[in-house]
This record gives sequence, C-alpha cells and structure tokens, in this order.
Amino acid sequence: MSSGAGGSSASASKASSSSSPSGSAAAATAESNSRRKQAIVLKVGMVGDSQVGKTSLMVRYVEQKFDEDYIETLGVNFMEKSIFIKNAMVTFSIWDLGGEREFISMLPLVCNDAYVILFMFDLTKKSSLTSVKEWYRQVRGLNKNAFAFLVGTKYDMFAELPHEEQKEITKQARRFAKAMKAPLIFSSASHSINVQKVFKIIFAKVFQMKVNVKKIRKVGDPIVEF
Repeated sequence: MSSGAGGSSASASKASSSSSPSGSAAAATAESNSRRKQAIVLKVGMVGDSQVGKTSLMVRYVEQKFDEDYIETLGVNFMEKSIFIKNAMVTFSIWDLGGEREFISMLPLVCNDAYVILFMFDLTKKSSLTSVKEWYRQVRGLNKNAFAFLVGTKYDMFAELPHEEQKEITKQARRFAKAMKAPLIFSSASHSINVQKVFKIIFAKVFQMKVNVKKIRKVGDPIVEF
C-alpha cells in the first residue's frame, strides 16, 4: 500500500467527466467504459444494540457531521461514500441495521455480500459489548467470510469513567476482538475520534495493503489495535 492509500477521502460524488470538443464519440465511450471498470463497490454492514451509535458513526464518516438529536433507526439505513485511489473509484456502501430485535429479519440485507461487518458497542454500556456475542453468531450464520471489526463508540464519555472501569471494559473488549480475529477501535462520532481510521483500516484489510494508521494501546486512550 502506498503511504497515501486510503489516506484522504472525499464526500460521495460522481466521477468527473472530461470531454474534448475534438474527441470522437467512440473515444468518449471507450473512456467511459474504462472508468466503469475501475469503479469498485465495497459493502460494509453495521450491527449492534439499539442506541450504540451506528448511524452517528456512518453520518460522521459520510457527511462529516453529527446530529445530537437521536433518531432511532427503524429497519435499515443506507449511505454511500466514494474515495479516489490512484485511477480507481472505491465506493463504500454502508448498511446500518436498527438494533431492536424486531429488525433481525432484515439482517440478511445488511450482511449478505458484505466485505466487512462492524460489530459496534457503547463503551459506557457493558451490556452492549456482551451482546456482541449474539450479533456475531447471527452474522456468521449468514456471512462466514466478511472481515469482522469490533468498534467501541462514545469514547468521549468513556474517557470520563474511572480508570478501573476503563481498564475492565478495555480488557473485555480485547478478549472479544481476539476471539473474533478482529481489529479493535474506540471511536467517537460526536468528537470525530478514529472515525476516518475505521475506514482506512477497512480499505487496507480488504485490499491486503499496509495499514497506514498508528496503533494506540494505552488503556484510557482511544484504542486502535489491528
């Protein structure tokens, strides 16, 4: 992976089209076909308990904004964002499943054909981390090959917890990540902490490239381990 691969991202956009008044229609068509061949869609699924912050992380990544007025996902949310790497356009197709159990029937929409599944939990709510076990079991019943990522949310609130509690949660999260063979990342959508890094690591893992992200291991800091 070149040092810049996955390093900069742009908001979802159309590929620019260049046309020359003197160019023939055939040449323009060939150029258009070439660009289509370089377009890659990378599906990412997001699962986890209700209110852990799945939608907030997705919106922060795609639109670079955070809405404090929480609206619970009813069913499935879907957003896309394209980034340009050398002469290819990679589109992250991000699918977010509502955390209520009534939406479990929609899990195949989120998981089928996904390259990556983000298993998300609230760093201040231990029960949401425990729930990852069941989410993992359900997902692997549908998709055995997707890369698993364990993503803790609301790091800004976690950072205010007593150190011993931070230590306990980090230890359990590391144990889960090891069992899942998954990178572990602590994030905050509201403070834009490690959100971009999640998708940089996704890109590197999927395309088997060098991960150009610094690891963070100290308890109490926004963990990035892969």
